[in-house]
Amino acid sequence: MSCNDTIPQIERDLKHFPMVDPDKIAIEIPERFGDRQSLCHYTIKNNKIYIKTYGEHVGFRIFMDSLLLSLTNKVKVPDIEFFVNLGDWPLEKRKVPPFHPIFSWCGSLETKDIVMPTYDLTDSVLETMGRVSLDMMSVQAHTGPKWEEKNNTAFWRGRDSCKERLELVKMSKKHPDMIDAAFTHFFFFKHDENLYGPIVQPIPFFDFFKYKYQILIDGTVAAYRTPYLLVGNSVILKQDSIYYEHFYNELQPWKHYVPFKRDLSDLLEKIQWVKDHDEEAKRIAEAGQMFARNNLMGDHVFCYYFKLFHAYAKLQVSEPKIREGMERVENTAENFFPCECQKSKVKEEL
Repeated sequence: MSCNDTIPQIERDLKHFPMVDPDKIAIEIPERFGDRQSLCHYTIKNNKIYIKTYGEHVGFRIFMDSLLLSLTNKVKVPDIEFFVNLGDWPLEKRKVPPFHPIFSWCGSLETKDIVMPTYDLTDSVLETMGRVSLDMMSVQAHTGPKWEEKNNTAFWRGRDSCKERLELVKMSKKHPDMIDAAFTHFFFFKHDENLYGPIVQPIPFFDFFKYKYQILIDGTVAAYRTPYLLVGNSVILKQDSIYYEHFYNELQPWKHYVPFKRDLSDLLEKIQWVKDHDEEAKRIAEAGQMFARNNLMGDHVFCYYFKLFHAYAKLQVSEPKIREGMERVENTAENFFPCECQKSKVKEEL
């Protein structure tokens, strides 16, 4: 699959771990996090997958199970033992070593978690043209009208996952000529229709690209819609954030997106800038799209996991083991598409 020899984010994450002792982390990580967090303890041995879960809410293990099953059906994965955080927030908050190696779908400037492609992007790769409608390939085919024909207001839809989203919707009510932002769900805060307007029906994601400008603002952590927004043909206005996905550090402001401050204090100014600099905004949109095509498609996601597991395996100083309480993860109808290959009558005749 022509994977890159090195991936900068993997190197950045693993530099905090000069060595990993599977015997040690098998004891210490459950003691530290097992009662308060939702974790999966995985061992891959001879390309077979074993798991033990910790915590009450472990349903999201299906995403990691499916990825590992798919990967081990394609390639030989080194023997490794590791922990996956099933929650939104990265966990390793220690300021000084030793740090515990925990694999998470989101990283932050305040933590030392080892970042993987998000469960959403990973699942969309595994299920491309399957049971999901939103994946990187389908978005490319539904990028809306030509640039010149798009609506030139800045667009956002979502739920009330952070205070800045509340401010965004209030800003939209004051400046409807600049921003079209509305809530589709309320969960975290009390809905006040006088402040935030009515809750609106969600629209198909592909309809986002009827608008030139997409506002990207954090939810509880990083907004996992970023890859899909990038691969469309609208320009992203991205909020400054402490959170990041596995590829964020390779994105460049003013090349792949237009930045604005975390408190939204300069958002109107940045929207006016893209309106006044249409050709430059279009080039930024195109550069973001090319970045996604060259870094975030299915082969890149598989390569990221493969290279991550190989690099992590080299840090291990003791043999990964199938620990007490672990169960085998196997292909089922729920987590994997069965494949039965049969010769067709036509092929037999040929």
